[in-house]
Amino acid sequence: MKFPNVVTVAQLAEFDEVIDVRSPAEFAEDHLPGAINCPVLDDAERAAIGTLYQQVSPFDAKKRGAALVAKNIARHIEEQFAAHGKGWRPLVYCWRGGKRSGAMAHILTEIGWHAAQLEGGYRAYRREVLAQLAELPHKFRYRVVCGATGSAKSRLLQALAAAGAQVLDLEALASHRGSVLGNLPEQAQPAQKMFDSLVWDALRRFDPDRAVYVEAESKKIGQLQVSEALLARMRDSPCVLIQAPLAERVAFLVGEYGHFLGDPRDLKAKLDCLAGLHSKDTLARWMRQVEEKRWDELVADLLANHYDPAYRRATLRNFEHLAQARVLRPAKLDAPSLARMAAQLIAEAQA
Repeated sequence: MKFPNVVTVAQLAEFDEVIDVRSPAEFAEDHLPGAINCPVLDDAERAAIGTLYQQVSPFDAKKRGAALVAKNIARHIEEQFAAHGKGWRPLVYCWRGGKRSGAMAHILTEIGWHAAQLEGGYRAYRREVLAQLAELPHKFRYRVVCGATGSAKSRLLQALAAAGAQVLDLEALASHRGSVLGNLPEQAQPAQKMFDSLVWDALRRFDPDRAVYVEAESKKIGQLQVSEALLARMRDSPCVLIQAPLAERVAFLVGEYGHFLGDPRDLKAKLDCLAGLHSKDTLARWMRQVEEKRWDELVADLLANHYDPAYRRATLRNFEHLAQARVLRPAKLDAPSLARMAAQLIAEAQA
């Protein structure tokens, strides 16, 4: 079935709601940003229909599938859509713009809503995202926030966003702080496809006439890859460098990574990942500091002997304009100081 009212990704803004009718597993891997999941077949049903198609006959599979689709669409209408008025405009999509989204869009239209179907479905959307991720980054002017570990770079981005600046917070989108200790507690990273979608969605909303603030990143944030085009633009952009006192950085990190302090075993396991980069004596010293809960000493030691040297090498190698960076030297890394730095950067950009 091909629904007659078919639209493209470029027309997303015309609709009040985007409805993904694929199975929950398909939705979890990636979906259009802001979409809701109203599957016409759940994971178990989809698998059962596929088995029936292969082992019995296409006719029996379609007959059983139609009954399940009709039942599920009826449930979604009652539970999700009943409160919408006649002017509601939903956009519906499935894997390739075929029968699943066609069935939902047809019924919603018959009710009287202005429903449409996404041409090519998720597959077409994914192709469009990848194509735009190669082009969109070139439309913007970036200011790259640099600084040694513990300089509160992400917090400065948050302060900039709160003050009205355009911010691309890649670590927030990746659910990771970008280091060996960067996993967020009880929060898994999204799939690569979902990360791509989130970055694309952020980029497409920016105004090309205003600067975009972004933190200096490597090619990978945890397990996720930053697109080559975006990485290249970041590395060729002007930098902002935070130079904070060591004591402030240590205090900031102890507070920021406090979730590790409750389970030293987890922290030890993370530090074991550095075994190939440091001597046995150095690793043993760090382990003792963990066991004895000498947190400030441990953090200062890690900064001096691992993070700071690694960060200097990486930023000097990858960010060619670092030597000409606008340098910020906050005495503290508390919220008021970060707000003042954000306001100062925004005022300078507008001058």
